[in-house]
Amino acid sequence: MRSWIIGLALSLVFSAAVTAQGATTTSPVELAQHAETLRPGDWVWAPEIAPSGPVLVYVDLSRQLATVYRNGVRIGVTTISSGKEGHETPTGVFTILQKDRNHHSSTYNNAPMPYQERLTWDGVALHAGGLPGYPESHGCVHLPMEFARLLFATTRMGGTVVMAGEAGKPVLAHAGEVFAGAADQALLRPGEDFRWTPEASSAGPTSIILSRSSQRMLVLRNGVEIGRARAVIDSAGDFATHVLTLSVDEQGARRWVFVDVPGHADEKGLPLDASVASRVSIPAAFRRQVEAVLEPGASILVTSAPLDSGGAGNRLTVIDAVGSHRSVE
Repeated sequence: MRSWIIGLALSLVFSAAVTAQGATTTSPVELAQHAETLRPGDWVWAPEIAPSGPVLVYVDLSRQLATVYRNGVRIGVTTISSGKEGHETPTGVFTILQKDRNHHSSTYNNAPMPYQERLTWDGVALHAGGLPGYPESHGCVHLPMEFARLLFATTRMGGTVVMAGEAGKPVLAHAGEVFAGAADQALLRPGEDFRWTPEASSAGPTSIILSRSSQRMLVLRNGVEIGRARAVIDSAGDFATHVLTLSVDEQGARRWVFVDVPGHADEKGLPLDASVASRVSIPAAFRRQVEAVLEPGASILVTSAPLDSGGAGNRLTVIDAVGSHRSVE
């Protein structure tokens, strides 16, 4: 009886997502205007602003908003509903592991979860769902139905999704045993400045994590660590989270572009300049190895969270690797 009631409640909540209001536009100005006035269930979509290039999704748990960037340019914004208390959506950098247009829950009475994009194998995904204006899911990120459809058609397997904010507690990905103090073999040995093992993962999206507290750089490809190095990171009093994506400009040149994150809205779309890049010092040989594997769509997460916590403090999900199949919600 209880599962039937839960299933009915989810179906009723899900029905509310169908009536969400959306807007499409081709103007960056109109997109910005709509984005400032979104109410629960609202969204705005402007794909023509950046018709091609790598896609990155940034989920702001604090503001209950998700922003879609293509080639470093904002093309969509939507309201969301993330995990409620006890089922908090984890923060960190994730890769899209699976896409299922007609997914149904195996836990909650076969409740529909259309346009599911799986981020972890233990129950976190993007999908269409209820949007009451506050966190109410079991860990997934709920989107308006039409926005979920548009996003599903825009993203690719292996795409990057960044989730940050205060609504969720940082946790360790179950599949990522090389991360966040999870294993001694992941640590650099005394006198070892860097480690480079690209054979551990031959293809897939590349993510770089810079930890101020650990003074380390971690490089992952398709969710698997392929390198780490000691890094001297001058925070200059800045302890906030920053996200950058590697895009291509009109002349075909590659550039790192800042993504809008809380407290740094003025950075969005700005290219990484030399003065900021000079605050990070890594071994030259390691830098050359990393530059050789970077492709458009790669991302950088700059964080104060530790990579090697030694069992103390919060842990941060940096990406969830491909593992055994588990049910969503």
